[in-house]
This record gives sequence, structure tokens and C-alpha cells, in this order.
Amino acid sequence: MLSARGVFEEILDNDESFRLFCSIAASGEAQGGWENRRIAALVPADERALAPKIARHGADEDKHGRIFHALLKKRGLRPVEVPHETDYTMLLEKHGIGLAHEQLKSDLPLTVRDVVTYLAHSRVTEQRASEQMRLLLKNFADHPDLGRAVRMISNDEDNHLAYCHEELLRFAAAGHGHTIQRTLRECALAEIRVHRDVSLAVMDRMGHILAWPHTKRRVLAAGIHAVYAYERMGGWRRMVSLKLPERRDALGGPAAPAPEFA
Repeated sequence: MLSARGVFEEILDNDESFRLFCSIAASGEAQGGWENRRIAALVPADERALAPKIARHGADEDKHGRIFHALLKKRGLRPVEVPHETDYTMLLEKHGIGLAHEQLKSDLPLTVRDVVTYLAHSRVTEQRASEQMRLLLKNFADHPDLGRAVRMISNDEDNHLAYCHEELLRFAAAGHGHTIQRTLRECALAEIRVHRDVSLAVMDRMGHILAWPHTKRRVLAAGIHAVYAYERMGGWRRMVSLKLPERRDALGGPAAPAPEFA
């Protein structure tokens, strides 16, 4: 019987598959860090109070990237180039989700609508990140190498998700509710497709590295397609709901240091 823990243990125990896993994760975090730094720099004047929170979000993402690089270094491994088909962040941008990198590379200030788009995109992707880290936390919180990293990153992702809820509710109260709901729906429906495609690509790469038999590969692919079917039928709605979070002002201070990894 295949299990998430069993599959991930195989990936963790093999240097090449672990190297690919950490490289993909570190690349995504680095891209997220850059995006948040640019958004913080371009926030419109009326929303400058939000800039430190966006910058904190970016600092957390950069920290996560350093953590994954440190995990590689601890095993004596170097990162590998991330295959295009496994690049979640860039594929989301390609599908028009979030703010385009060309826009972020310019020095033109963002609009309030741009900020709402950024927050809606983040609310969807942070839902995914929070869920994935909680799955790792459930299975590997006590792992000698991965446990500390998983606990730290999971806590950060929960903070990011709480921040997105709180700020989107603030913008909804200011009259942006219709735009927020439309943008959330568009982001969620695109994200579940990209997540499916990236998951299939990553599992294909891992299957090749670990020499999984075709039967195992088919079963794992069928599981990924089943998750997508569930999300397409209505599971995506969990990504678009908004509620006041228990963690208030979750990104209101400086990023927590990670001296044990950095």
C-alpha cells in the first residue's frame, strides 16, 4: 500500500532525488522572495503601511530557500537546475496568475488593484503551501535532519496564510469584495491545474531517479489525477473562502532568524 510517508521516505533516502526535491523547493522560495521584495518596493503611497508586511513575507521566503540549501549542504550535495515543467512559480506566472515579472522589474508604482491581485494570488498559493507543510509536519516533525526545517517553515506558511486572510478582508470592507472573489476564483482554478501538472512532472522525474516500476508510477499518477478531480469538482473552494484568522497581525514584526540553517 502506497503512502505519502513511504513515497517521501524513498525520495529523502536517495541523494539524487533529495537533491532534486530541495532544488525545486529552494528555487520556488527564492522566486517568491524576489517577487515580495519588488512588490514591497512598488506598493502605492496609500498602502505604504502594508510594505513592511510584504517585505517580511519575502524575507521568510528567502529564509526558506536558505534552509533548503543548508539541507543540501549538510548532505554534501549541490543544487541542480530545476526542470521547467516542475517550476510551479514560473508556470503560474505563465498562466497569468499574480503579477507579471516584467511589471515587477519596472519602477512604476503598483495600483491598489495590483495589491489586491497579489494578495488573492498569495491567499491561494499559501493555502497549498500550508497544507503541504502540514503533511510533512505530520510525518517528519521528529526527523533528525528534516524535522526542524519542517516545523519552522510550516509555522511561517501558516503566518502567511493568516496575513492574506486578514488583509483581503480589510480590502473587502473597503469595497473591493467583488474583485477579490473573482480574482480568487480565477487563481484557484488555474492553481489546481498547475499543481496537477507540476506534481505529475515531479513524480515522473522521481520515478526515473528511483527506478520505480511502471505499476507504481501509474498508481501515483492516478492519485494525482484523483486529487485534481476532487479539487475541480469543488475542493478549490477552500482556497477562496475568507475568515478572520486566529493569528492576528501575523507578519507585523521582523522575520524570525534561522541561525541553525543560515
